[in-house]
Amino acid sequence: MIALSLAEIAAAVGGQTHDIPDSSVQVTGPVVRDSREVVPGSLFAAFVGERVDGHDYAPAVVEAGAAAVLASRPVGVPAIVVDDVQTALGALARHVVARLGTTLVALTGSAGKTSTKDLIAQVLQRKAPTVWTPGSLNNEIGLPLTALSATEETRFLVLEMGARGIGHIRYLAELTPPKIGLVLNVGTAHIGEFGGREQIAQAKGELVEALPPAEEGGAAILNADDPLVRAMASRTKAKVVLFGESDEADVRAENVRLTDTGQPAFSLHTPSGCSDVTMRLYGEHHVSNALAAAAVAHELGMSAEEIATALSEAGSLSRWRMEVTERPDGVTIVNDAYNANPESMRAALRALAAMGQGRRTWAVLGKMAELGDEALAEHDAVGRLAVRLNVSKLVAVGGIEASWLQLGAYNEGSWGEESVHVSDAQAAIDLLRSELRTGDVVLVKASRSVGLESVAQALVETGTEGEVAAR
Repeated sequence: MIALSLAEIAAAVGGQTHDIPDSSVQVTGPVVRDSREVVPGSLFAAFVGERVDGHDYAPAVVEAGAAAVLASRPVGVPAIVVDDVQTALGALARHVVARLGTTLVALTGSAGKTSTKDLIAQVLQRKAPTVWTPGSLNNEIGLPLTALSATEETRFLVLEMGARGIGHIRYLAELTPPKIGLVLNVGTAHIGEFGGREQIAQAKGELVEALPPAEEGGAAILNADDPLVRAMASRTKAKVVLFGESDEADVRAENVRLTDTGQPAFSLHTPSGCSDVTMRLYGEHHVSNALAAAAVAHELGMSAEEIATALSEAGSLSRWRMEVTERPDGVTIVNDAYNANPESMRAALRALAAMGQGRRTWAVLGKMAELGDEALAEHDAVGRLAVRLNVSKLVAVGGIEASWLQLGAYNEGSWGEESVHVSDAQAAIDLLRSELRTGDVVLVKASRSVGLESVAQALVETGTEGEVAAR
């Protein structure tokens, strides 16, 4: 964070100083909410959780070098006391962003946010110092913490914005007003909470409504291939830039194909030129993500050749998102277990099919959460798709939703041993350890709450230990 005095911070958040002998003392380190991350000069935000109260750590963090604690009550050590720590954290982020004057890029969508954010960050970093959201910390706490990590040298600030209801993105955009807003897609993620795709579109479109007008540099980057996203053009005064495979897209892909290893390649077309891209990531769905990143970068002055080079060299910055591990025994593990929704599940299965040409493929899948009334139909459809893509074996892991996956596969024609339903992660591990053989490709994917990353991790460790013999 930029250096700020405790007095300035108190004024920015509307707080009162307590036990601070000298309010001119500066916060020169990061703003953190985890006491283990405190370094000299930090500001520690004391949140009250279900099991842990950050205020209890106040003496320890000050002893570790924190300049002060942002708290909701006096704690006996230097503190700025506010009515609500989360609200104060947002106010501080708004104050710092206004001081910095960096170009702020915000993005949202039902699927692909984190992967696209990582691509944007890697492309823009080649042009100038860039700060971006770590992982998926895209809510009312994670977003301001990311913004507060920017410094005077930061030229671009790339922020992922998540939402679970109407008004959430509007609030986040008020904390960190974007100049460029990107909407990837409107899918079925969290449809049970929103109540329908139209409501999801309403919420995601709050981002483009928050943008400055075109004459002030505002730009809305919209997916030309998604009708609900494209329709958001009418909700903004910013310049509209379309990306996608549509002929009408300003930034588009032509000659899209997959390499023999399942990595996408295409010709990138921008208003200022064309260049070829071959990505290191896996799956055709990354083409749309790459085009979104390219549209942002082009709007910020990068050439087609610069963008194509950056996209071709970009990797995955976030864990458990199409994370590919080649075991010494020839088995390939694809850990995509961070989260799942119908769109990302279908994309992952298609990537598996592409990667597994001529090899035996396994889809180890668990439930997709928060689908509401669509849950049965969506799980059934994913099970059916696995069969249509000729996935060699579907392993459905968990409770009722997993049984729907297996039932969909059965109803599509998986009548032998091509699909199986197991009770939990350990049962899946035991099955795979006994049946995997050299050359197999294994995809592991489910909603975060299922915790199927343990399956992928166990399989990677198994290969390292040499417990699976070639068959």
